[in-house]
Amino acid sequence: SKLKGNLNKLGSAGIAIGKAFTAGTAAAATGVAALASKATAAYGAYEQMAGGVSTLFGTNEMTLEEYAKSQGKAVNEVKDQYNQLEFAQNLVMENARKAYKTAGLSMNEYMSNVTSFAAALKQSTSDETEAARVADRAMIDMSDNANKMGTNMEDIQHAYQGFAKQNYTMLDNLKLGYGGTKTEMERLVKDAAAMTDVQKDLNVTVEEGSLDFGNVINAISVMQKSLGIAGTTAKEASSTIEGSLNSMKSSWENLLTILADPDATDKDLSGAINDL
Repeated sequence: SKLKGNLNKLGSAGIAIGKAFTAGTAAAATGVAALASKATAAYGAYEQMAGGVSTLFGTNEMTLEEYAKSQGKAVNEVKDQYNQLEFAQNLVMENARKAYKTAGLSMNEYMSNVTSFAAALKQSTSDETEAARVADRAMIDMSDNANKMGTNMEDIQHAYQGFAKQNYTMLDNLKLGYGGTKTEMERLVKDAAAMTDVQKDLNVTVEEGSLDFGNVINAISVMQKSLGIAGTTAKEASSTIEGSLNSMKSSWENLLTILADPDATDKDLSGAINDL
């Protein structure tokens, strides 16, 4: 089977992994059967999350012809839109694969969080591609905030999910100097809108007075950049023990997923091993 073959390939790389990380030895000690079980569970979750990404950002797992039929149009009429959806979907998946170092999250964790607020984000962005890019920045901002401020990541995720529903009571979870009210969020947006130099650095625009979810995310990005919070996760992943261990944990979860993926290539597997 594909899983068995991938496990054999992993075994041949185990010595190299074990020399660098204790996790390699620990994983081997669990036994092949346990490893296979974990990989199967991880891939099962991946399939579900990837389906959600396709539904919210992409083609809803339809071919071009199926998509044209669903829109009641000819193929040539929807080709550009279909390609844009496919690009956005692939962009989310690409960002999910590298989230172990940019956001300290596994692919599955990243997709789970992105899809939790994707619908609201799409309503305040121009298209799915922009939504994918803003969502990635939001995920990185969340992780940077958690690492810099010491706040529980789940509390920050809940705050963003609240913002998507125009609920600002958890704004103070971000510890940016603003309380948990709509008025305080409006103040944050106003302050960020005035920081034109920071907006230019991030290539974003913050519109004063707008509490659209996408604009709120941009405002938080600008504020965190101005406070020196931006980039904390990626920096710690490469320069601190705790950051490196968090990154390794997420990359290990990614490797488990790839092991059970029937469509994974040797390149995918070797890439996941190299990441670890």
